[in-house]
Amino acid sequence: MIRTAAPADVPVIHEMVRELAEYEKALHEANATEEQLREALFGERPAAFAHIAETEDGEVAGFALWFLNFSTWRGVHGIYLEDLYVRPALRGGGHGKALLTELARICVERGYERLEWSVLNWNTPSIDFYRSLGARPQDEWTVYRLTDGALKSLGA
Repeated sequence: MIRTAAPADVPVIHEMVRELAEYEKALHEANATEEQLREALFGERPAAFAHIAETEDGEVAGFALWFLNFSTWRGVHGIYLEDLYVRPALRGGGHGKALLTELARICVERGYERLEWSVLNWNTPSIDFYRSLGARPQDEWTVYRLTDGALKSLGA
């Protein structure tokens, strides 16, 4: 059901990234191209990794796109899950849990001590799903982001 993404998966990953952005009411912010994803996942120095969830018939049901982070407190890497998406018609079939299980397995196998991600506050179906797996919100932290003009201004 779960496999490591291959270069041939880039078009469907790109498609699902856009589906996820639409679900999150932010399609206008999803500007990544297939070429950018291909470079990030399969270029000379991959910066991100992906896994694909498939149905028994080989249909792509969803994906997880992730990268390594590092904890100075723990002294080891962890996984930051950037995107977890299962197509609406295929939800409830265990694909999301299988993707998270694979990432947890990678963490355990490699000695990583954290698997982290963000979820929109209004996304209660996902929040309920994550809590059912034992994940807990880190509500004492607030995410900050510099982008667009503010990033360019500060970096100039």
